[in-house]
Amino acid sequence: MNTLLLFFAFPIATIIISIVLQKLLNNPALVAAFVFAIYLIVTFAAFDINFLVYAIIYTIIAFITAYLTQLICNLLEEDNDNNNNNCNNLCQNLSDILSANNTNNGNNINTTNNTNRLNNCRRWR
Repeated sequence: MNTLLLFFAFPIATIIISIVLQKLLNNPALVAAFVFAIYLIVTFAAFDINFLVYAIIYTIIAFITAYLTQLICNLLEEDNDNNNNNCNNLCQNLSDILSANNTNNGNNINTTNNTNRLNNCRRWR
């Protein structure tokens, strides 16, 4: 067996496939099981029984990669939710300002700037 294939190509391919499968399946255990099934088939179809040790190592790499991908995606979603909540608060404040300006007929205030901010805020939704 080629050492470069075992220590470079298969681990990199495992990491890439794990990220893609995690985005599709959203379950690190399922990703690891799928990768193990693939490598188990490859073990007995193309290699000998010694490759089974590498298959287990690649499965652990797949699980860790899928789990890290899940954590990163969850953190990004939380950050995105926080931005949307801030934007919703801003939209509510701007709506209040616009309604207060529209009911205040005595002051001739230009609300074009506030309306543009409100439209920019809706872009995030």
